[in-house]
Amino acid sequence: MKFLIPIIVFGLVITGCRKSQELPQPVYAPIPYEVDLPSHFPEMEQPADNPMTVQGVYLGRHLFWDDRLSGDNTMACADCHLPQYAFSDNNATSVGIDGVFGTRNSMVLQNLAWSNDFFWDGRAVTLEEQVLMPVEDPIEMHESWSHFMNEIRDDETYKTLFFEAFGVVAFDSTHAAKALAQFLRSMVSCNSKYDKILEGTATFTIQEQAGFDSFNALSGGDCFHCHGGSLTTDFSYKNNGLDAVPLDSGRGRVTGDPADYFTFKVPPLRNLEYSAPYMHDGRFATIDEVINHYSVGLEHTSPNISPLMEFSAQGGVQLDPQERAELKAFLMTFSDPDFINNPDFRNPW
Repeated sequence: MKFLIPIIVFGLVITGCRKSQELPQPVYAPIPYEVDLPSHFPEMEQPADNPMTVQGVYLGRHLFWDDRLSGDNTMACADCHLPQYAFSDNNATSVGIDGVFGTRNSMVLQNLAWSNDFFWDGRAVTLEEQVLMPVEDPIEMHESWSHFMNEIRDDETYKTLFFEAFGVVAFDSTHAAKALAQFLRSMVSCNSKYDKILEGTATFTIQEQAGFDSFNALSGGDCFHCHGGSLTTDFSYKNNGLDAVPLDSGRGRVTGDPADYFTFKVPPLRNLEYSAPYMHDGRFATIDEVINHYSVGLEHTSPNISPLMEFSAQGGVQLDPQERAELKAFLMTFSDPDFINNPDFRNPW
């Protein structure tokens, strides 16, 4: 990926026979943010009203790591989306500033530029809409955007960053949301072993190859319907047979469509190695538990269970221990250590 640094111009004033340096003046000269993608990735589309710029991404990075976005100034977006967990966290469900646990697992933040809607139930249509919600959620950050904007109104760093990103002096939550969305879109994971294999610069081990074959076989793991392609998700909503009597209405609560009840967004499989626990409620602590669920743990009577869970009546696809180990080996090729260690995603404060 190519990352450029925001430009600040410094001027010199000559007074008599003395030189005095002026305060740095921010300059509004947005630079398009460039992302180098491998050939097997789809083209990245950006909103016409919020194209990514170096300055916008840099501002969004500051906002993402700023504790002042929470009501008691103790929690940033990053606290539930940490790099070492593939920008998720290691709790089954996340806890907010008041010590209250939510009901869903913190989703991984990666390759969001290709998603059409957000959260496990898709209630936010755009990233610009999504980033506003956790801040004001009383269970999460419990802050108002108006209060946060007042807190930072006279912050010299933010005054410079907002002007460089958007050319505005009177910045507001709309500008903040755009910057956060730009930063999230910059978080692209595309350098795993799997990517290198697709690019022809690496090869599977025998075990990984067997897992890959199972992943893509109707008579094997049969994972590819929902998790195929370079992004490892089809961005659809499915009931994957977790419960005979589900407690969470999922997508149905958003749309009101009976066919959407108890369905959740299909998550990507990239960086599974780092993002435990798994499922919308974080019920599975390990990848082995996830594979076991699809092998022998499907609840075939779960309402609205996906037709793609065609083996649910027998409890799953019935992979034996060796086949489960092979499938896990393949899933590990989705790990991208460069992504979780990328310095451009780290705390800039």
